[in-house]
Amino acid sequence: MAWSKLKQHLESFLCPALYGRVEYRATGYRYLPDKAGLCYIAVDKKNVFNMNDVTTLIRWYQTELDIKNDSDIQIPINNEEIEAVRKDTKGIVPEDRLKVIARNRKISEYAKELLSAQTSLSKSNFVVVATKFLSISIEESIESNDILLNILALVDRRVGKKRILNMTEKMKLKHPIVQYFYELRLSTL
Repeated sequence: MAWSKLKQHLESFLCPALYGRVEYRATGYRYLPDKAGLCYIAVDKKNVFNMNDVTTLIRWYQTELDIKNDSDIQIPINNEEIEAVRKDTKGIVPEDRLKVIARNRKISEYAKELLSAQTSLSKSNFVVVATKFLSISIEESIESNDILLNILALVDRRVGKKRILNMTEKMKLKHPIVQYFYELRLSTL
């Protein structure tokens, strides 16, 4: 599918409040047809999301330690996770320490998922993922671990107010760029 047609399809699915604010842009090279252009998403005329650029407004993590030390990331833990730690440690660890261990385990798991998602994103082709988005259900896009599919689903008009409001807990575990677009969508409600 040609870029102009793909862009037209993607923009037709934008939520009405974000139409004109969120733009899909691409650069192309007329005299270098074999060189792929860059695709990026702009919000209010600012390039917010460029897959290959580390200078975007959204923080790209390099190490697990960066993720662990980021105070903006809030990882909720539940009683089952605390019980799993209690079982693993055979009950010899103090109660307050169980929460710390459970949280650290969950952060490590989250960090690995986040870094693998970033790695696959920087290698992915915007056009391929956008075409996939147009061919699968909105539920699959929301539940996916692919950052770009999550973003495209969040700005989609098929995702209603009630569903957006019910995603709050789930969004805490997503990449900061996905959280940014979630907050952007929340601001339109």
